[in-house]
Amino acid sequence: MLLEARNLTKRFGGLTAVSKVDLAVRQGEVRGIIGPNGSGKSTVFNLISGVYRPEPGASIVLDGRDITSLEAHEIARQGVARTFQLLRIFSGMSVIENVLIGHHGHIRYGAASAVLGSRKAWAEERRVREEMMELLAFIGLADYAEMPAGELSGGQRRLLALGRAMAAKPKLLLLDEPAAGLSPVNVDILLATVLALRSRFGLTVIIIEHILKVVMETCETVSVLDHGEKIAEGPPALIKDDHRVIEAYLGKEMKDEEVRAFLQST
Repeated sequence: MLLEARNLTKRFGGLTAVSKVDLAVRQGEVRGIIGPNGSGKSTVFNLISGVYRPEPGASIVLDGRDITSLEAHEIARQGVARTFQLLRIFSGMSVIENVLIGHHGHIRYGAASAVLGSRKAWAEERRVREEMMELLAFIGLADYAEMPAGELSGGQRRLLALGRAMAAKPKLLLLDEPAAGLSPVNVDILLATVLALRSRFGLTVIIIEHILKVVMETCETVSVLDHGEKIAEGPPALIKDDHRVIEAYLGKEMKDEEVRAFLQST
């Protein structure tokens, strides 16, 4: 397993946002995490990426190393990158500058070389820029490299956020609602790009998404949260017919057949 998270629990005052959640994600897997609003999905991401510390008794192991107590920047260095629901794009900077920021942890020269403008620093800058241009070409943004990021369309900004995360060369990529606000065409483009990146770089990907069609058509395994607890897990074909999942999303008023039809068409 690339990621093994056990007994993930997080409390905010008297509110338990996540309670005893276990996740085991295989190398190269695309895992989906779904659930109603407020079910704890983003909190799980924040625990894995080090934004929050879990309660005592939790364990998070990445590629054989315990990262439970590491700071967020240390976890990033271990190979975890993520995107956020609200895009954190530097609008006044160019597209390639945004991507270069994501790559800064892999720069091979020190501050002194940069200040002095050494030959090594110049060579490294050229190498990195070429590498980042290749990444932009792969995600379809090479033609916009020098454009201010604020001038990109919504779909292009989502791709840029994905590219910036990929610039960190992660083992594990956490995508928090990557298709939010996108048209169906742009959703398809984004997902095709994610799958292509997974294949090319051997990524393991975990996706939080409210557009259930995205999860059902992309993920090999789906974990379902409700009120901070994991209530179901398995292949999409089984999850969409699970009574607990149906009840969590739409309550008890609708007949199961009607709810299944809704889930399948979403």
